Amino acid sequence: RDRNWTEARVHGLQLCPQVLAEKRNLGSRDGPPHLVVLVPLHSRAAAHDALCLLRSQDSAVVRVDEGKAGGFALLCPRLKQRWRFVTAQAEDLHAVLDLAKVADSLLFILDAADGWDSAGEHCLSCLFAQGLPSYALAVPGGSDLPPKKRIDAKKKLAKAIEKRFPEAKLFPLHTEQESSLLLRHLATQRQRHLAFRDRRAHLLAYAAEFVPGQESDLVGTLKVSGFVRGQTLDVNSLVHIVGHGDFQMSQVDAPPDPLSLNPRVVKGQKRSQDVEVQGDSVNGTEEMEEDVKVLMKADTNKQESLQSEVVPDPMEGEQTWPTEEELQEAEASLKANRRVVKVPKGTSTYQAAWIVDDEEGNQEDDGDDDEDDDIDDDMMEEAVSQEGESSEEGEEPAEGECETMTVSECLRDDQYDEKVEEDEEMLERYKQERMDEMFPDEVDTPRDVPARVRFQKYRGLKSFRTSPWDPKENLPRDYARIFQFQDFSRTRKHLFRQIENEETEGASVGWYVTLHVCNVPVSVMESFKEGRPLVLFSLLPHEQKMSVLNFLVRRHPSNSEPVRAKEELIFHCGFRRFRASPLFSQHTSADKHKLERFLRLDAALVVTVYAPITFPPASVLLFKQRSNGMHDLIATGSLLSVDPDRVVIKRLVLSGHPFKIFTKAAVVRYMFFNREDVMWFKPVELRTKWGRRGHIKEPLGTHGHMKCHFDGQLKSQDTVLLNLYKRVFPKWTFDPHVPEPVPWVRSESALPVHEVEME
Repeated sequence: RDRNWTEARVHGLQLCPQVLAEKRNLGSRDGPPHLVVLVPLHSRAAAHDALCLLRSQDSAVVRVDEGKAGGFALLCPRLKQRWRFVTAQAEDLHAVLDLAKVADSLLFILDAADGWDSAGEHCLSCLFAQGLPSYALAVPGGSDLPPKKRIDAKKKLAKAIEKRFPEAKLFPLHTEQESSLLLRHLATQRQRHLAFRDRRAHLLAYAAEFVPGQESDLVGTLKVSGFVRGQTLDVNSLVHIVGHGDFQMSQVDAPPDPLSLNPRVVKGQKRSQDVEVQGDSVNGTEEMEEDVKVLMKADTNKQESLQSEVVPDPMEGEQTWPTEEELQEAEASLKANRRVVKVPKGTSTYQAAWIVDDEEGNQEDDGDDDEDDDIDDDMMEEAVSQEGESSEEGEEPAEGECETMTVSECLRDDQYDEKVEEDEEMLERYKQERMDEMFPDEVDTPRDVPARVRFQKYRGLKSFRTSPWDPKENLPRDYARIFQFQDFSRTRKHLFRQIENEETEGASVGWYVTLHVCNVPVSVMESFKEGRPLVLFSLLPHEQKMSVLNFLVRRHPSNSEPVRAKEELIFHCGFRRFRASPLFSQHTSADKHKLERFLRLDAALVVTVYAPITFPPASVLLFKQRSNGMHDLIATGSLLSVDPDRVVIKRLVLSGHPFKIFTKAAVVRYMFFNREDVMWFKPVELRTKWGRRGHIKEPLGTHGHMKCHFDGQLKSQDTVLLNLYKRVFPKWTFDPHVPEPVPWVRSESALPVHEVEME
């Protein structure tokens, strides 16, 4: 029995060596400092009091101030732990989401009475959708309330926390002892992992310096210093600066660690208890610049390229003048193919060349026909693509697919009538969404344009589920600019297996390094000087290249305004954010997926856009920018696939009404308005809203009446429908630069949002 217990204990210890190593390295001498981001969720949340209590530890703790608003570090050599605290305001959405991407723990500061307000609720919704790291809840203050009100406020806060954080523990912050308990909880709690960051090296800038280039002062080398997290950082890989784009690195340096638990004392100077760290210096202290060591430099032969698009060659596939080698090969093939043929007397060599055997003649004829078919197909594809582009421009405005949505906002009484046009547009959009729900995909047949011309790009299908559709047919010109994997799933598994099993040369996790990032605009440094976080992620192979990304999203319950397809939205996908105009389609297991004109409230939809390749898993948040600059969260989900061959089909339904009804036949009108259109759409199958199926037999007269045959007798209140389909593609509107949102307007109560979300 003792032997079995010993073996079980040994096996239990062997089950989690990685978990133990990660827990011991985080915040230790060999690992990066424990990064804690403070997020006040209420305008009355006393974040400053919480920071003061966390700073007021025993004398063994060394405090290092960063010079930024609310940023500092705690070093405890006795406990062999070090923390770095950064403050983010809940109304600054981009700063909160960027810091949460790299934070080890989030510390939510609540109000003792109300918990969080509307801005805090919006911030929590975005954080939960993006992926929440380890967190803790703290309530500073509240001691000034009367004892009875204090008990009632505590019960109310506990009830609100139970809905949002079912297993969370609330830490009061009134004394130094309570702050010590909070620090101990942050250091020992189980770390939650975010999949998109665990497989990529990332860091939060501790210091930065901009060196202008020789050609222009607007572009130069950005030297970013920070602690490597996640994975080993390779200098030959690309880095993505969140909110600014992809860049290459020239070298990686190893300056002295400014947050070392055993700091070196510089000659002639005595280390002070509080050290000021400047934000525009590379190493944090000027006197340590001479100790910088170069770890590695980029190898041009191994360095990843910044090429994101394929440059299409318009002359590719065209006939060119043969070269000398090709002429010699042709002569050699002619000599090799000489044959003896029986010919009549007096036949010349030229005439004999035209005499062939029957079998060879048939084969050559077949080959010529195939070549002619290929040439005709190429010419037809080119003509259809050109015609599609011209007709697409003329078609979309007719259906209103590219309108710009304007969201109405709450106004004061004196400004109430100034936004009447926006209210009218919103009312029109609500009507369109309602009509699409009641009569899905139905359109009126135009009377001024023949239907065979208006719907010339559409086709009929015997069965939407089983009828074939070639994914390579009639592709737009934008598809010549993107990359496609032969097997995306296999490539993804291979890359992840390499990350787990193979060792990468570079800067290891926990090292304090300086990255020399090339060709960076000066706006990045200006943003960092303004106090915004500077976050860098290393890219996996191929992640800088453009392709077609599909996201599976669901409408957020806090937003119910109509959102049309091809409207410009803001995407937060993993570590990227960008603007694009997506398509919405149904999420099915078939090979064809029907386009949805609006983002549905009651179903999960697939969003398709042109964007840089990202390997899943990765979360996605969809925002819509208001006219006043605020960003509204409209949908959340995850990355489904990177697949340009996913076929999105737009359906149009033409409707007609039975005029005369017989046993299994009927005369239908109002579907077409001339005889030629009836003959053109005669091969397409008909259906009715009550489940009957049939076909057009013949036109009657010259005004679009037609005789139709069905599999049963129609009812007088039934409607005859004809389905037409065409494949649609997203618009190339990708923009990696997203404007900073206007700070969220706080309101005291967030209770209505809770009720909507829980329902």
